[in-house]
Amino acid sequence: MAHIHDLTALEQAHAVRKRELSPVEITQHYLERIERLGSGLGAFVTVTGDRALAQAREQEARLAAADPGDLPPLLGVPVPIKDLNLVKDVPIYFGSATYEGFVAPVDDSVVERLRDAGTIMLGKTSTPEFGLPCYTETYVNEPARTPWDPSRSAGGSSGGAAAAVAAGLAPAAQGSDGAGSIRIPASVCGLYGIKPTRGRISFAPIVPDLAGLSTNGPITRTVADAAALLDVMAHNNPGDLYWAPPPALGSFSAYVGREPGRMRIARYATPVVPGAEVHPDVLAAYESASAVLESLGHEVVEISAPFGADMVPEFVKLWFSFSCMHPVAPELEPKLRPLTAWLRERGDAVTAPEFLQAQSALQLATRFAMLVTDEYDAVLTPTVTQPPVPVGWFEDVDSPEETFERMKRFAPFAAMYNVSGQPAVNLPLYWTPDGLPIGVMLAGRFGDEGTLISLSSQVEQSVGGFWGDRRPPVW
Repeated sequence: MAHIHDLTALEQAHAVRKRELSPVEITQHYLERIERLGSGLGAFVTVTGDRALAQAREQEARLAAADPGDLPPLLGVPVPIKDLNLVKDVPIYFGSATYEGFVAPVDDSVVERLRDAGTIMLGKTSTPEFGLPCYTETYVNEPARTPWDPSRSAGGSSGGAAAAVAAGLAPAAQGSDGAGSIRIPASVCGLYGIKPTRGRISFAPIVPDLAGLSTNGPITRTVADAAALLDVMAHNNPGDLYWAPPPALGSFSAYVGREPGRMRIARYATPVVPGAEVHPDVLAAYESASAVLESLGHEVVEISAPFGADMVPEFVKLWFSFSCMHPVAPELEPKLRPLTAWLRERGDAVTAPEFLQAQSALQLATRFAMLVTDEYDAVLTPTVTQPPVPVGWFEDVDSPEETFERMKRFAPFAAMYNVSGQPAVNLPLYWTPDGLPIGVMLAGRFGDEGTLISLSSQVEQSVGGFWGDRRPPVW
C-alpha cells in the first residue's frame, strides 16, 4: 500500500473526499516526516505544527458537515508557504537575521486563497535574504539542499519549497519567482514548477507590483497538481497594476490531459549573459527534451536568442534597486549577508531616472523579442547552465561581486521571462548518470499558461507518467 507522501496532492484531496484519509492523518504524517527527515535539508525555517493540526481539525469538521459537492478543491492537502509571503501571526524572516522577532500583521491574499481552498500550512519554507540570490543560504537557517544529493544546493529563492516537495515533506508548495526563483529550484530538485504570466496572481495587500518581475506560483511533482494550485492561486485585487486574461477553457486544470495538437516550438541555448557557458550535461538535457518533443510530432525550430546581451546591465540596475525595498534599520545592517549589503549599496546609487531608463530599455527589448517568440507556440531553453552545484559554491570566491557574477552565469535564461512577463515552466525530464536532476524550460505566449500545461502534460505522460515517478533516496 502506498504511503501518504507517495500520493499526489490531488490524490490526497480525493482520498479526503472519499473519507479514505483524514486531514489530521495527512498532517500528522507530514509533520512526522519533517521532524525525522528535515534536519540537513534546510527546507523549513518555521514549522507551525500546532497551527497545522488545528487547521486540519477544522477541515475535518468542515468535511463532516458539508455535502462533498460543496467542499473546496484541496481540502486537507498540506501546502507550505514561502518565507517571503505574509501569514498573519506567524514569524517571517524574509531570509534575513534583520527581521528576527518580526511577526506578520496580515495575510498575503494568495495565502488567503490557499486557505480558502482547504489547504493546511505546515510552516514557512526557507528563502535566501530578501529572495535576492539564486541559492538559499542564510544566517537564520541551514542551507536548503536538493534531496537528490544533500551536499548540493536546492537553488533559490524558492529553495526551501522545492526541497520540501522533492523530499516528500509536503505534497506541493507555494513559491515565488522574480528571476527564476521557482524554475531554478524546480530544475535542481527534479520538480515541475510554473512561473505564471505577469498579473496572474496578486501580491496584495502590501507587496507592490512595480516592474512586474515577480509572481507567486506552484511547485509540485506533477502537472495536474500545479494546474490545480494555479487555479486556486490566480486572482486579482483592486489596485493591482497588472492583470492577465483568464484561461480560455475556464480553468487551468482543464488543459491537463488535453491533446495540444502539433506545435511549432522554437529553441535556443545561447546564454544572454556574456561569459556564461552551458555545461555538457545541461546540453544533453536540452537535446533530450528536443528529441522528446519531436517524437510527439512537434516541429522544433532553432532560433537565435530573442533577447540581447544589452538587456543584462539594464536588468542588473533593477535588481540592485529592488534589493533596497526591504527597510533595514541602520543598527541592524551589520546582520546583513555580504552579498545583500553589496547589492543594497549599489541599489542606493541607482537614481530614479536611471531606474526608469532601464525599465524603458527592457520594455523596448521585450517588444522586439515578442515579435520573434509569438511566432511559436512555445520556446525551449535550458533552465540553468549547470547541474546542481555544491552548497557554498556561489560564495566560494573573494568578493560579493564575484558571487553575483556566478549567479548571473548560472541562471541567464530564466530572468528574461520575468522581464517579458511571459509564463514559463520547468520540465523535470533529465537526470545525469550520477543521479542529479537537470530541468529544461518552456516559455509560452503572454497569458497562455494553458498551452504550456497541455504540452507539459503530454510530455509527462510520454515519459511514463509523473515524469517516470523518480524519487530521491531520502523518499
